Amino acid sequence: MRRHARAAALAVAFVVGAATSAARAAPCPVPAGADPRLGAVDGLTRLRWIDQRLDHEAGRGERWAMTWALGIGAGGIASLAPAPFVAPGDRVDWYTGAVTAVIGIVPLVVAPLSVVHDAPELRKAVKTLAPGNDAAECKLLADAEQKLANDGANETWQRRWWSHAGNVVFNTGVLLFLGLGFHHWTSGIINGASGVVVGEALILTQPTGAVDDDAAYRRGDVGTAADPGAAPRSLGLTWRATF
Repeated sequence: MRRHARAAALAVAFVVGAATSAARAAPCPVPAGADPRLGAVDGLTRLRWIDQRLDHEAGRGERWAMTWALGIGAGGIASLAPAPFVAPGDRVDWYTGAVTAVIGIVPLVVAPLSVVHDAPELRKAVKTLAPGNDAAECKLLADAEQKLANDGANETWQRRWWSHAGNVVFNTGVLLFLGLGFHHWTSGIINGASGVVVGEALILTQPTGAVDDDAAYRRGDVGTAADPGAAPRSLGLTWRATF
């Protein structure tokens, strides 16, 4: 009897242990529309991949915004430099260039790409994730997947047709302000045309890495978490020539 009881107890323990292991080995859910093969990759690997890609993209976004802010700001200061040396009636041309430069900088400062905010939040959450907590891991992964999708959508939205249209409309307004308001059509055309060129260059150089990363993730192309191109960046700004 004791032998049978011991065998039954061992069998129950084995079944419970197997069930527990199976529960812990259950993969994190796959986002709607993603390749089902993504579910074969463990949650922690997926989470680290997204963390590194967003961190890398946030660095690119910061460098893009800072480079343009400094460049446009320098152009605005340069517009003010000749003002004291020209006829009073012509100073409005130079003041207008400085004001439009300030207006061009404001969006870069007050409304940066969403990945610039999302990446540090995810990095902090990953660092505080308790090891072995599968439920918390899958929950954080779902949040990371949503951040990746949102950041890709944000980058796409920033380069839609309305950004180009807004750029043309604003600079056309500058042209008409100087032309109709002061009869300075030549300087109006110069200010308006140069503004359009700078605005288009700013829009077209905006990083779109999150768009590609989200597409790659949904295909299941997560590779390894130690992607050299996605090495963690420092907390400070890093100046690099690549965008």
